Amino acid sequence: MPGFLASGGLIFAFQETSFSGLAIIAALFIASIFSWSVMITKFRMIRFARKQTERFFAIFRKNRQPLHIYETGLSFEGSPAYAVYRAGCEELTFQMLGSTEVDDTFGARVEVADRISPAQMRAVSVAMERAVGESGLRMESQMIILATAVSGSPFLGLLGTVWGVMDTFSGVAMAGTPNLAAMAPGVSAALLTTVIGLLVAIPAMFGYNFLVTSLRSLIVQTDNFAAELASDFEHRFVNYERQT
Repeated sequence: MPGFLASGGLIFAFQETSFSGLAIIAALFIASIFSWSVMITKFRMIRFARKQTERFFAIFRKNRQPLHIYETGLSFEGSPAYAVYRAGCEELTFQMLGSTEVDDTFGARVEVADRISPAQMRAVSVAMERAVGESGLRMESQMIILATAVSGSPFLGLLGTVWGVMDTFSGVAMAGTPNLAAMAPGVSAALLTTVIGLLVAIPAMFGYNFLVTSLRSLIVQTDNFAAELASDFEHRFVNYERQT
């Protein structure tokens, strides 16, 4: 026990861990690497998406022409709202002009083009809804890794603990020396996997909750923008008296 106090509980437990315990610790270490990689990547992605979306909204709402950004060729890659905007503009220009090509005559062609029918506008709305769904799936990709780390790591650590305690009691029974000094190293080593499992799961849980909330906010913002853009398109480019 003096060695336990001198070297620290975790170091002592690690030194006493069996091969099966080390295998579980290695699996938890790999899970930790993946979960932290996902969290860091998603944090950076969300920050970049918000920055790009703010820039896009500032320019979009400054100019009252909904096709202005599409016509000028400005790009805001990384913004889910921009992805929806581009999908809607491409489908709208295809329905109006029969082509998505943007050239020097684009503005003039839009000015003289006939308004589209409600049926054609539904195609534009479907294109934007599809873009919203694709953006949501893209933003939520790899979140299953964090969810697995949150729910699976404690159970994996518990498995190592139960396995280690079982081996300890089996060893004590075979040795015939049921005393605390003989059991303490094995029990300490067995508890190590639970500790590491919790160390993996707790940061992943906080990161997962924060990311889910942030992603849900971005998705709702994108969905609301799609509805706003569809309303703007309908007001400017749809002829409800025309039926096709």
